[in-house]
Amino acid sequence: MTHALLTLVQWLSPAFPTGGFAYSHGLESAISTGQVADAAALHHWLTDVLEFGAGRQDAILLVQALRPDADHDALDTLARALQPSTERLSETLDQGTAFARTVAGLTGRALPARCLPVAVGEAAAGLALPVAQVAALYLHAFASNLTSVAMRFMPLGQVAGQGVLAALHPLIEALAQEVIALTLDDLGASALGADLSAMAHETMDVRIFRT
Repeated sequence: MTHALLTLVQWLSPAFPTGGFAYSHGLESAISTGQVADAAALHHWLTDVLEFGAGRQDAILLVQALRPDADHDALDTLARALQPSTERLSETLDQGTAFARTVAGLTGRALPARCLPVAVGEAAAGLALPVAQVAALYLHAFASNLTSVAMRFMPLGQVAGQGVLAALHPLIEALAQEVIALTLDDLGASALGADLSAMAHETMDVRIFRT
C-alpha cells in the first residue's frame, strides 16, 4: 500500500512531466484584472473552482474512471465536451496526454491520450488505493499548482501562499469524500467567473501562462 501511495504521489507531483506549471486555469487573467489581488481573494477564487467548478467536476470523472467497469473512451469524450473554452480543453488534454505517455513509459501499459482526470483514473485504478484518497491527492495537486501560479504572478509571499493552500485542506477532504458517492448525473459546474476568466485569457495581449 505504501508503494502504491508513493507511486500516486510521484504521478501527481510537480516533478512529473505533465507541464502543469504552464497552465493557470484562467487565474492569470483574474490576477491581471485585479479580481484576485491578495491572499483572501485567492482563497475565495480557489474555493469556488474546487467546490463549484473544474475541481468537483474533475473529481467526479476521476472517481468514475477508477471503477473496474469504467468505459474510459466514453468518459474521455464526456470530459472533452464539458470544457467551457478552447484553452481549458487544451489544458486538460495536453496534461492528460503527457501524463499517460509518461506513465506508459514507466509501466509498459498501453495508456492512450485522454483528458487529465480520466487519464489519472485509468492509470491509478491498478494501484488499489482508497478512492477518496486518490481524489483528495488529485484535488490537492490541482489546488497546489494554482497556488504556485499565484505565488509566481502576484505579490504573494511563500508563507501566505502556503497558508491559502493549507486553508483549503478541509474542503479538499470533504470534496473527496463527497464525490465517491456521486455519479455522472451529478456532473455540472457553476464557477462562471473562472470560466469567463479562462475565455478572456485567450485574447490577452501579453501572458505568461498557456491558460
